[in-house]
Amino acid sequence: MTENAHQQPPAPDTELPTQYAPADVERPLYERWVERGYFEADAKSDKPAYTIVIPPPNVTGSLHLGHAFEHTLIDALTRRKRMQGFETLWQPGMDHAGIATQNVVERELGKEGKSRHDLGREAFVERVWQWKAESGGQISGQMRRLGDGVAWSRERFTMDEGLSQAVQTIFKRLYDDELIYRAERIINWCPRCLTAISDIEVEYQDDDGELVSMKYGEGDETIVVATTRAETMLGDTAVAVHPEDERYKHLIGKHIRLPLTERSIPVVADEHVDPEFGTGAVKVTPAHDPNDFEIGQRHDLPSITVMDEHAVITTPGPFQGLDRLEARSAIVAALRAEGRIVAEKRPYVHSVGHCSRCKTTIEPRLSMQWWVKVGPLAKAAGDAVREGKVKIHPQEMEKRYFDWVDNLHDWCISRQLWWGHRIPVWYGPDGEVVCVGPDEEPPSGEGWRQDTDVLDTWFSSGLWPFSTLGWPEQTESLAKFYPNSVLVTGYDILFFWVARMMMFGLYAMDGTPPFHTIALHGMVRDQFGKKMSKSFGNAVNPLDWMDKYGSDALRFTLARGANPGVDVPIGEDWVQGSRNFANKIWNATRFALMNGATVEGPLPEPAKMSATDRWILSRLNSVIAEVDAFYDDFQFAKLSDALFHFAWDEVFDWYVELSKTTFQAGGEPAEVSKRVLGEVLDVTLRLLHPVVPFVTETLWTTLTGGESVVIAEWPADSGFRDAGAEREIETLQSVITEVRRFRADQGLQPGQRVPARLILDGTALAPHEAAIRQLLRLQPEGEAFTATATLPVAGAEVALDLSGTIDVAAERKRLAKDLAAAEKEKAQATAKLGNEAFLAKAPDQVVDKIRTRLTKADEDITRIQAQLDRLPQA
Repeated sequence: MTENAHQQPPAPDTELPTQYAPADVERPLYERWVERGYFEADAKSDKPAYTIVIPPPNVTGSLHLGHAFEHTLIDALTRRKRMQGFETLWQPGMDHAGIATQNVVERELGKEGKSRHDLGREAFVERVWQWKAESGGQISGQMRRLGDGVAWSRERFTMDEGLSQAVQTIFKRLYDDELIYRAERIINWCPRCLTAISDIEVEYQDDDGELVSMKYGEGDETIVVATTRAETMLGDTAVAVHPEDERYKHLIGKHIRLPLTERSIPVVADEHVDPEFGTGAVKVTPAHDPNDFEIGQRHDLPSITVMDEHAVITTPGPFQGLDRLEARSAIVAALRAEGRIVAEKRPYVHSVGHCSRCKTTIEPRLSMQWWVKVGPLAKAAGDAVREGKVKIHPQEMEKRYFDWVDNLHDWCISRQLWWGHRIPVWYGPDGEVVCVGPDEEPPSGEGWRQDTDVLDTWFSSGLWPFSTLGWPEQTESLAKFYPNSVLVTGYDILFFWVARMMMFGLYAMDGTPPFHTIALHGMVRDQFGKKMSKSFGNAVNPLDWMDKYGSDALRFTLARGANPGVDVPIGEDWVQGSRNFANKIWNATRFALMNGATVEGPLPEPAKMSATDRWILSRLNSVIAEVDAFYDDFQFAKLSDALFHFAWDEVFDWYVELSKTTFQAGGEPAEVSKRVLGEVLDVTLRLLHPVVPFVTETLWTTLTGGESVVIAEWPADSGFRDAGAEREIETLQSVITEVRRFRADQGLQPGQRVPARLILDGTALAPHEAAIRQLLRLQPEGEAFTATATLPVAGAEVALDLSGTIDVAAERKRLAKDLAAAEKEKAQATAKLGNEAFLAKAPDQVVDKIRTRLTKADEDITRIQAQLDRLPQA
């Protein structure tokens, strides 16, 4: 049998309130767990380590359903491992969120009529730290509400002193290894945030724009090009055609006039051009398009920047000072006036990049930036998965990972912000460039200045699995808890964060990957599968549901929808259903305690147990094994469903109900069942605890007298199985279910008592007569008993006397009417399915619907006819 994990027997006078009130117990329980240090991790422990880092939420944020979902899964994993005897570390912390945080504080300044430039860099950064101290911690309070079992004493922030040292250290190492460099290249520029952003921070969406075809050159030396960004033509330095395109061979190498300017530009031959697309000729603007930049590099073309950082035209002339969209219209109008517009298409729907932070349309822009040479780092990250050092779960997500790391472009890591890790590079008066490590003094003296840019937020969060453990110092925590056991995160940041951690972890930790397993989950959506968004009006504050239904209810709902890598729909009625489950656990445990359920002493020998006792213990061990397998495969939905149905259906609806007659009869069988019920509840509560920690803590400590289920032993499958008892109880369940169905069909109320004769001799049901009668509300047969309906079930017979309970004639009339309707439905469906002309024309879904109607009609006819056959003759 399973071993109990408790320290002392329960007080005999312990009672539970009549109703479970989450609001009364959740906060005090969590505070007690933290005070007692249950979630802390000891690097000196000789227990095996189990480590998970929290995907650091933005300091600007608050707990949304996505956080609640992810945290529930991580908390379930770590609570179970803690119970299994692991030294468990769930590492908490927050990300400084460079762009997002700077935007928030700048908006606050705007309310005062100021900008960051009014304060200056040092004072502005101080203002951000002040904001962080006042407002940035709300998410930690919300994590406590959810029950997150994190090691609060180890909480880190990506801008704290230790992590800043880690950032500077790895920058210096990468720089010295020539894996970080500075170069002028095309970047994604946000004219609103006034900074470069990486490729993965650009969100693409279909926008209405315009496609303008315009004529360059004169006479026989005319070429038509098309663009959606006419304003960039001011920076064109060539027209490119394919070298084999016969239409333009006579122009290759010649110069043609660029309209609206005093310049002429060459026609160059480049294999990048698709001769089948459009006119087969493309304008080349090296300073404002990444593909054009590459063409420019190949043909040594000049790069002319025509816009400033605000996307305002800087080229001298009539368009100078216009915003890019204003300039677009003005330039098209000017070209039209010169007769150079060949075609205009409006609206022209095309994919346009937007800043993921502020949604402004990004502007490709030539800029001097810092870059990570990702080639060797990305190869190592790909090889770690290919060689099995790191497993991705579910495995089908590997392809997405490889598609990304195998095709990574160099990473632009500099941001034109003030909030963040400042790039540790100094420039001297004579062109010197010095990268400074954390233990080095920066150069000083006249003319020396530090780079003004800061690092991309993902640069510091990419160090999270080891920087939080004290790296670059060789700490005890680093030795104990690195690499992490598993990373639990959404597939949507596989590229943002996971790939960065893989690259940096392998580089900094001598080829040791940051985690053994990457467990990817999907996104939380509404009950109709639609993305949750404030603009859609379907966004939900998880605190509202926790206030209304309790944190356990929200957690269980989220876990029950968590299939690996698949999006999770959620609706309020599902959370309400989970609240009902918590109430069911509460009420069943309260009943058990009131009837003497106990965990004292060893379990009785199987020979002393009833078949019902042996059945539930056999099922209990099967469920333990099943739940363990699901946990190891990150199948949270399946393990939650298995526990739900075992607890509600088998323990509460069957075992507790079947035990009532035993308890009423008293004697040794009742004492045995009380001990078995205590065991089953003890183990079931421990199995449920990682997902629903609050209600299980209250019930388990009351039942067992133990200190806390948080530190209780995780149940182990003892191997006990009793197939015979399982078959016997399955037979009993089938009898009770069948008779209940018949009673319902006859319109009997659930509590209505009916005289019955049970013929059970020679069957496995004989010992269960008292339970059958109690559960089915069957009275003993009296002298005037008349068997008006007989149900043969599982080799036994249940004869019922319905003469005093229903109007047989009226019931026959009702059933005859239902039977006629079902037969008519069958005839209509059969006729349609037999009509070849109809089948030839009808859509497949219509035909399938009719087949379904036919199947249901057949089932209804069989069911109604059986009910009629059971009724006595009127």
